[in-house]
Amino acid sequence: MNEQQQAKESNAQASPVKNKVGSIFIPVRDIEKSRSWYCQVLGLNEDDCKIMNGHLCPLPMEGTGIILDTMPKWGGDQPGGAPSIETPAFMLMTEDLRSSLDYMKKIGVELVTEIEHDHWFVVKDPDGNKLMICRE
Repeated sequence: MNEQQQAKESNAQASPVKNKVGSIFIPVRDIEKSRSWYCQVLGLNEDDCKIMNGHLCPLPMEGTGIILDTMPKWGGDQPGGAPSIETPAFMLMTEDLRSSLDYMKKIGVELVTEIEHDHWFVVKDPDGNKLMICRE
């Protein structure tokens, strides 16, 4: 084993950072409007999604968490708010892709794509964040 390989292994073993995602932050402009939208899309009760400190709204998820955030520290205090997610950064899962697409259309969600490769489609939230819905 050469020195470079040994250094890589030593660094990987020494890292205290876990191989685990805690939560994903989604930048939003209107925390209440976004909470309503995400609750409708995910079938959540708004009463279970409390707004904290005036700018955070953790959503009760299975697995990795989602936190809606007006991001006052990261551009949310500027005109136009924090930048939207232009490329889907994560997937929301479904067992029934066609029904999920039909539901999004029924509730008026802006579609970016139709079903692609019989596996996924992309929508926009009210702030223009692109979200991928993917077959589980």
